[in-house]
Amino acid sequence: MGRCSPEHMDLLGIEKYARHVGEGMVAAVFAAARPLYGLRVLHVNATYHGGGVAGMLHSLVPLMNDVGVNADWSLLYGDPSLFQVTKKLHNALQGEAVSLCEEDLANYLRVNETFTRYSPVADHDVIIVHDPQPLPMIRYQQRENPWVWRCHIDISTPHEPVWEVLKPFILRYDEVVVSSEAFRKPDLPVQTHIIAPAIDPLSELNRALSPDEVERKLDQYSVPRDKPILVQISRFDKWKDPLGVLDVFQRIRKSVDCRLVMMGNMPTDDPEGPEIFARVLSQVEGLDDVHLFTHTDALFVNALQRAAAVVLQMSRREGFGLTVSEALWKGTPVVATDVGGIPLQVVDGQTGYLVQSGDYERAAERAVQIIEDRELRERLGAQGRMHVRQKFLMPRLLLDWLRVLGELVR
Repeated sequence: MGRCSPEHMDLLGIEKYARHVGEGMVAAVFAAARPLYGLRVLHVNATYHGGGVAGMLHSLVPLMNDVGVNADWSLLYGDPSLFQVTKKLHNALQGEAVSLCEEDLANYLRVNETFTRYSPVADHDVIIVHDPQPLPMIRYQQRENPWVWRCHIDISTPHEPVWEVLKPFILRYDEVVVSSEAFRKPDLPVQTHIIAPAIDPLSELNRALSPDEVERKLDQYSVPRDKPILVQISRFDKWKDPLGVLDVFQRIRKSVDCRLVMMGNMPTDDPEGPEIFARVLSQVEGLDDVHLFTHTDALFVNALQRAAAVVLQMSRREGFGLTVSEALWKGTPVVATDVGGIPLQVVDGQTGYLVQSGDYERAAERAVQIIEDRELRERLGAQGRMHVRQKFLMPRLLLDWLRVLGELVR
């Protein structure tokens, strides 16, 4: 009988990740899942694609099922008027002074009440609600099971009038989960857990690509590799500061001939995206070597992050910024702002460089330094990949959730 190495076996679930995270992590996942066999868990969010939350759920939900938890995923149905309101809430939680009128609040509650009435909430043992869009669901369901609010937003300094509107809903939850210790709210007397997001190293977005695959993907979208490539992968959102990215690029070009690729999709729950994209488009007219994309093509993102000399993340506020871990996993150094969850990923001087939000000159200096020093670039890249391997891969996220669920239902 011929030999069959693990790399060539058709492994179906969590064991596929052992080569990245070690067998000890896989065994810990199975141990944490053992008391939860058959537990019915429902995740609820507002979009199936277009952001880090949906990306994580695409991997997390199947893996929960793989280890014995009966996990489902339901989308909050909403129309454009709802998402106009929830975008205001998102901006307010990140500190913007927004005005929320009675009509806005009434529409927000109406949609959540209708959705809850027809959702499968009653068929599950634990409900995990992601972000503010479906937050009020808990108000419209007879309480027979624990509810968890998973907030992926930086809520460290919210706009207080809106925070006070949302807080009564949050108080109804049994537990809250945030991405960073910095986001824990002292004025919120609800048990709060810290779970950092994670990437899936086996997904199309993050799996290994050969140099030929990278080349073909860039050729498909007409992105030449004749000069260093700078990349920012983010929604076209004011908090991601795309105009600031253009400023950084123009400063870098004074020292290094390079090109810039900015790629971001348009999530259905973000009505501001088209307006921000139009503003960016107007700024790049007549500007050479700038490529803008709004496609949803995971392999193209993967190839861009591998081909980049530097990945930028110029966010003004950031819940976590999983595109940072994606780039680091591919051995690409990152220059990013010191906001939200980014400093958990970019260790300044070790996996990339951090700058203050709005300090475009310093960001450009750091990017030029990386581009011009190949040894530095390779060292930062290797350390970045190791950092993500240790802290931000999907099995660790699964294990954290299993432990929270175990505490919740015991």
